[in-house]
Amino acid sequence: MVFLWVIQINNAVFGLGLIHLGVYPREISGLMGVLFAPLIHGSYAHVFSNTLPLLVLGTAMLLGYPRSSKFVFPIIYFGVGILVWFFGRPSFHIGVSGINFGLLTFVFVIGVLRWDKRAIALSCLVFFLYGGMLWGIFPIERSVSFESHFFGAVIGVVCAILFRNFDSRPPEKHYDWEDETEEP
Repeated sequence: MVFLWVIQINNAVFGLGLIHLGVYPREISGLMGVLFAPLIHGSYAHVFSNTLPLLVLGTAMLLGYPRSSKFVFPIIYFGVGILVWFFGRPSFHIGVSGINFGLLTFVFVIGVLRWDKRAIALSCLVFFLYGGMLWGIFPIERSVSFESHFFGAVIGVVCAILFRNFDSRPPEKHYDWEDETEEP
């Protein structure tokens, strides 16, 4: 996360013009963006609006699903860029928001599928905090890469389905009073 800010500050201070390192669909040079686009932002407001969700959603995924996260994060990171490269509008697509959408839908959907207490709590928490983000999968604003948002969300759902049983469930607590039988 600090890395995102270091890149943005250097880009702004030194006028690096890093936007050309974003994903540009169906152009060979645009493939570099699969690796670099999530690290590049158009403004301080852009990186600011992506930082806290990345921190919260990433932490939720790491705490709730530590084994899955080793696979899910790279799948979302590279998957978003690849799908945007194939299907996106001819424009530079930058920012980490596609990954945020993937993390949001992953944590929410896996919670619904697993239905244990920790999964439900994480699912409710991320939906309460960031559920309104889901409107971003629609082409509302021309300057926003809704394609990154949409593909991130789709990849998050697919990963939740595929990895729903990859992490062990937390042990269920058993209380003594549960063993007692009612007397007539």
